[in-house]
Amino acid sequence: MNRIHTLFKEKGDRVLSIYFTAGFPKLENTMEIMEAIQAGGADIIEIGVPYSDPVADGPTIQDSNMIALENGISLKKIFEQLKGFRAKIHIPVVLMGYLNPIMQYGMEEFCKKCKEVGVDGLILPDLPMQQFIDDYKELFEQYGLVNTFLISPQTSEKRIREIDENTNGFIYMVSSHSITGAKAGISEEQIAYFERVKAMNLKNPRLIGFGISDAETFSKASEYSNGAIIGSAFIKTVKDSKNLSEDIQSYIQSVIN
Repeated sequence: MNRIHTLFKEKGDRVLSIYFTAGFPKLENTMEIMEAIQAGGADIIEIGVPYSDPVADGPTIQDSNMIALENGISLKKIFEQLKGFRAKIHIPVVLMGYLNPIMQYGMEEFCKKCKEVGVDGLILPDLPMQQFIDDYKELFEQYGLVNTFLISPQTSEKRIREIDENTNGFIYMVSSHSITGAKAGISEEQIAYFERVKAMNLKNPRLIGFGISDAETFSKASEYSNGAIIGSAFIKTVKDSKNLSEDIQSYIQSVIN
């Protein structure tokens, strides 16, 4: 059983996924950040594969992508950094990236490498669902990788049900129709959307992302889903940190306690 399936089977609520950009703030910070995320008490590590045009991301994550690319990060380098990480990291690890660099690397080679190092799943925001079903679903299954699709307040019920049918891990609920970024609080409009999706009784667990940044927004999101994903607020913590391990652990503790 994939670690993601095990996690949701054993812990049904208040699941916290933390996103960071590989190669940021420094090229070789990847393992140090992963270990600190796990030690802090998060449930899933989401590693961003830097790309020059990350369309779904706001200024904070875009900026981290640019710095990581300037530092010399690449998919090849990320896999080198992840080699042997399962000796220390036992929680699920997901790679989030855009299709372009993965296609250049080669999709089958990419999936093979993910399995080899111990990655559990993928979030590819610009992978069309039909292309996934036609070209990659069998490949992902062959290499034991869970694929995660995103839904937003604009996604129709029909589409959400299709996504639920073709997902075997969790659904990424984008909290608002906007780019990523820490925002103040959660609006009534967002809550109406959360309730609407919750009432659909989907088979897959759901994590809410975009605009989740602290204990209050994490707890509110967890009332309507199985947990949440924090990205931009975490990137800011990393960027401003004087002691990565300590600051990461204390930030995560402040969110979950």
